[in-house]
Amino acid sequence: MLAAHGLGPGPTPGLSRAEAARRLQRWGPNQLRAISPRSAWAILLAQFRNLLVALLAAAAALSLVFGQWVEGLAVVAVLVINAAIGFFTELSAVRSMDALRKLGGVRANVRRDGEVRGVAAQELVPGDVVVLEGGDAITADLRLIEASKLQANESTLTGESLPVNKRVAPLAPNTILAERANMLFKGTSLTRGAGEAVVVATGMNTELGHISRLVETAEEEVTPLEKRLERMGRALVWLTLIIAALVGAAGILGGRELLLVVQTAIALAVASVPEGLPIIATIALARGMHRMARRNALITRLSAVETLGATTVICCDKTGTLTENRMTVVALERPPGVEPAQAAEVGALCNNASLAGVGDPLEVALLVAAVDAGVSLEALDAAWPEHHEVAFDPELKMMATIHRDAGEGDDAATSYRVAVKGAPEPVLAACALPETEREAWLARNRDLAGRGLRVLALAEKRCASADDEVYTGLSLVGLVGLADPPRADAADAIAACREAGVRVVMITGDQPLTARSVARAVGILPDLATDADEGDEALAGQVVVGAEVLGHPDERERRRLLDAAVFARFSPEQKLALIALHQAGGEIVAMTGDGVNDAPALKKADIGVAMGKRGTEVARQAADMVLRDDAFSTIVVAIEQGRIIFENLRKFVVYLMSCNLSELLAVGLATAVGAPLPLLPLQILFLNMVTDVFPALALGVGEGDPTIMKAPPRDPAEAIVTTRHWRAIVLYGLAITAAVLAAFALALGPLGLAEAEAVTVSFTTLALAQLWHVFNLRAPAASPVNNAITRNRYVWGALAVCLVLLALALYLPPLAEVLGLRPPGATAWLLIAGASVAPTVLIQLGLSAVAARRRRIEPPGRGERSNRG
Repeated sequence: MLAAHGLGPGPTPGLSRAEAARRLQRWGPNQLRAISPRSAWAILLAQFRNLLVALLAAAAALSLVFGQWVEGLAVVAVLVINAAIGFFTELSAVRSMDALRKLGGVRANVRRDGEVRGVAAQELVPGDVVVLEGGDAITADLRLIEASKLQANESTLTGESLPVNKRVAPLAPNTILAERANMLFKGTSLTRGAGEAVVVATGMNTELGHISRLVETAEEEVTPLEKRLERMGRALVWLTLIIAALVGAAGILGGRELLLVVQTAIALAVASVPEGLPIIATIALARGMHRMARRNALITRLSAVETLGATTVICCDKTGTLTENRMTVVALERPPGVEPAQAAEVGALCNNASLAGVGDPLEVALLVAAVDAGVSLEALDAAWPEHHEVAFDPELKMMATIHRDAGEGDDAATSYRVAVKGAPEPVLAACALPETEREAWLARNRDLAGRGLRVLALAEKRCASADDEVYTGLSLVGLVGLADPPRADAADAIAACREAGVRVVMITGDQPLTARSVARAVGILPDLATDADEGDEALAGQVVVGAEVLGHPDERERRRLLDAAVFARFSPEQKLALIALHQAGGEIVAMTGDGVNDAPALKKADIGVAMGKRGTEVARQAADMVLRDDAFSTIVVAIEQGRIIFENLRKFVVYLMSCNLSELLAVGLATAVGAPLPLLPLQILFLNMVTDVFPALALGVGEGDPTIMKAPPRDPAEAIVTTRHWRAIVLYGLAITAAVLAAFALALGPLGLAEAEAVTVSFTTLALAQLWHVFNLRAPAASPVNNAITRNRYVWGALAVCLVLLALALYLPPLAEVLGLRPPGATAWLLIAGASVAPTVLIQLGLSAVAARRRRIEPPGRGERSNRG
């Protein structure tokens, strides 16, 4: 670790930009050695380490052993092509995920050229002065130069779960890491307090950097969804191997050529193995996450994507999520004799923001109000320089700053000015007021809150010592009402949630009256405000106040909490308990938060959602998703995308399985009755590459059904392929198989085609039927012409590619010769066209009938979801 001395300027004015740039060039970016992502070579080699490759290699070897050089080399070509497809799709997915990870960067507030500015953590250099607040993630090793009630969570380095108190005093040179109370370390976080510190080490020179040298590898995250797909794939591998073995045995017993039987069995096994599932799943996840990122929802954990689509309850903050977080002082209530400028001075002194917009929007609003009141911030700071700060205490709901009177010098007679701001109730309790006067001010507070304003109390006192107790004997200087208008899109987003069967619960630290007013404005509560419903009884019926909540609620209280939509004055512990209560009732809970105290609730929730603009780094690191615009509507977008991703995955799984089943059944049934094979081994492999990859991939990256948010959330325990989907797979597979075998029989019988020409008819019928089958994956209620599949440009692109490849297989002589195909005549094409379209026509009629039946039996308001608690 570098020493703090000799690194340049002290706490003010900080480094200059030019000096910071020079030090960045010298010391390098403040980041740990990045773990190399999977290389292209590693991805390529991985394509040859699976059962599919082994089966193809066995088929090629058998062909070569029996002297079938063309067939053997063709299988090798299939092997190479299949590996190439897997390589490029997986490489694209890996690069997409890597790009997503780079979207979320940590920033730090640094004093440079005398101004506090936010910079990327990677740009911190030794000598930088970092301004700290509770909830910040520590991104470099720092030596404290100022500290107020500062505590840090250093469990990542020391294993100690309890917060560590920090102070400025120097320590002995050989103090062990766990006892370095005047240091903050990269990778830790502040749990409370405020302060300033100088950077003494960055990047790999930090304590965390020393540890990271011991850990140079990391396991790639695998989502529960991908694990389920892998388990299903492995089960299908064994099932299809058994089926292929039975087909082979039947062929041998039927007297077929041994090589043809073995090649057919292997080709069927290869065609039936859904080797494309993991790759297409990864592509679908990456594509969906990119869509979310473009809409300002940054997913930090892949597993969150699956859970998002099943979300049933959203517990959200008020400020900045449902409101614009654009604070403006619109009301000031003052005691007699207190001038507006005096109240404005207290708001400006008890403040950590700057007029440039750095800091809490509430504190920025107080500075703007002070300037509007004629206060010179520079003159105020010069007259009353800050001595120290008593950081905001979430339990007390107050903060204070202590200022020295610069006009009296530094002698023992110096007087101090204490500036306090906080929630009206505790500040008024700390003021020296008669009880009747305090009650009158509480009534004024309720009046301001009833107008939907956020209310702060301002107070001050003079004292002879900077060490006096700050929260006693205060003089009230006023109540400030700040307006924070609801977001324009909040009401529509909440209405969309209601239609999607997702309940919205607002949890705020604000007063009940303020909470109710905002909840009405955005549609969480019905707007039934009248002069008669403003009493405490009416309020209690709409808003649950934290002080009323019991530790162990009985059944009646539990039901009240589950049914309530607005919670005011709720503590972090109560948020945790509320989340647990909903989860115990079977709900999937998304929880928003921005402060360090929200981190436990963000971890506890099924989906933790952190604010990207105003949230602390601790909250962002605890969350599964970060909102880059802090807007509630972005959560709704993310839920919609989560649903779309899951449905896309389900669509391509059903598509792959039904296509594979049709190939198995066509060959298996023909073998069982002793008929000629309607498909040859290389033809099966060709179909496997064409119809298994491109249309399935197109389904996986579709934009989704626009009506998906009109349905209730799915059960999170629901399988990817339910009993209903298995029935559909079997019916789809049977319909395609019937068309193929019918076309094959007609070609051999009434049309009198040679066996090779008849096989061409069955091959082409199967290929086209599988391509048209992609349109059967629409929602039953959707229009057969205008739906998510027909609007998916990737589907049309995939069909175009597949049709070109199919034309080459039929009309390019070398390829046609290898595959054993003959160009169909006009009569054969009429048969192919009719037989390939027939399954899709029948399935579309069936889907329309199902939709009509559902419309008759389902009641209106299906999207409304009753509480399962």
